[in-house]
Amino acid sequence: MRRPVESGEHARRRQTRQAVLVPSPDQTPDQPPTPPLDLPVREAVRAYAALQPGLVGPTARFVELITTLLDDAGINYLSVTGRAKSVASFAAKAARTVDGALVYPDPLTQVTDQIGIRVITYVHSDVAAVADLLDDELTVLDDRDLGQETARAGRFGYASRHLLLTASDVGELRGTHRASVQVRTVLQHAWAEFEHDIRYKGTVPQEHAPDLDRRFTLAAGLLELADREFSAIRDRLQAGAPVSVADTDPSDPRLSGQELASFLAAQYSDAGWSHTDHYGWISGLLLELGITSLDELSGLLTSVDADAIIRRMGYRYPAGAVRRLDDALLAIFGQQYVDLRGNSHRVAKLTARLEKLHSPEA
Repeated sequence: MRRPVESGEHARRRQTRQAVLVPSPDQTPDQPPTPPLDLPVREAVRAYAALQPGLVGPTARFVELITTLLDDAGINYLSVTGRAKSVASFAAKAARTVDGALVYPDPLTQVTDQIGIRVITYVHSDVAAVADLLDDELTVLDDRDLGQETARAGRFGYASRHLLLTASDVGELRGTHRASVQVRTVLQHAWAEFEHDIRYKGTVPQEHAPDLDRRFTLAAGLLELADREFSAIRDRLQAGAPVSVADTDPSDPRLSGQELASFLAAQYSDAGWSHTDHYGWISGLLLELGITSLDELSGLLTSVDADAIIRRMGYRYPAGAVRRLDDALLAIFGQQYVDLRGNSHRVAKLTARLEKLHSPEA
C-alpha cells in the first residue's frame, strides 16, 4: 500500500486542518499545548523535535547532490533549494484529519517530506528530464505527476512532479534518509506559491471562496498555456538559432558565454539549453586547452563523431549543449581533458565517462 504523500491542492482542500501549538520550552512534559493534541501525535511531535536538527546537514547534502547531477547532465534549471521541515509544520501535518481520523497515524514514518527539495525549471520538458535523471542516478520510492492527476480529473490546478527518493550509494546519505523532491516549472511554482499563501493564511472570506476558486482555476489554465508557449519559443529558437558574435572584452582571451551559447545552439540543435553559468565555465576549460575562437572550436569538433558519442554515452535524458560539448572535448583530448585544473572537482566522473567513450559499441 502506498504511503500517504503530499497530494496537491485537491487533497489539501479535503483535509481538515487543526491549529497546533508546539509546547514551549517552559512547559513541562505533562502540560499539553493548547489546543491539546492526541497523545500519539504529541509524542511524534516531541520525537521529531529531537530529530529535526539532525536533518539540516543531510538536506544540504541532497541539495548539493542533486545540483551536481543536474550540472553534470547538462540539464537547464532555475534553482535547486531545500529545507528540513520545521517542527511546527510537522506538527500541523501530523494532526491533519479526514472525517475525524488522522491522515498520518504514524507521522514519523508517513510524513515523508521531512527533507524537502525543490527543483525549478524553465520549461515543462525539463521537468521530465529532471525526473528521468533522478530515477537513473538515485533510488526512487514513489513518483507522482500531480499535474497529470489533475488533468485526468478534468480540472486545472496544482501541477508538480513529486518524487520520494533515497541516495542509497552516496556517502552519509546511504540508505538512511529519504527526500521528497518537487520538480516544477517556474510558472507552476508561481501558481502553487501564491495559491498556498492566499488559502492557508486564512484570509479568504467564505462568501468569496467560490469566485476565488474559479479565478485560481482560470489562472492555472492560462499558465499551462503559457508553459506550452515558452516550450514552443525555446524549440523555435533552438531550431533556427544563428551564430552571433557578442561584444567582448579585448583584454579577455576567452570566448564569451553569449557567443558560445549561440554557437552551441547551432552546433547541437537537438540539444537542450544549458544553465547560463555553464557557458562561461566551459569557456574557461576551452581557454586551458588553448581554444580562443569559434573557428578553432568548429574545426576541432569536425574531428569527432557526435552520433558515436551519443550512442556510447547512452543519454537517458536530453543532454544540454554544454554537456554535449563537454563529452566531445573529453573524446578528443582524453586524459589531458580530465587533468585540466578546471576539472579537478570531477575527476572521478570524467574518468568514468572516458571509459564509456573508449568502450566498444554494443
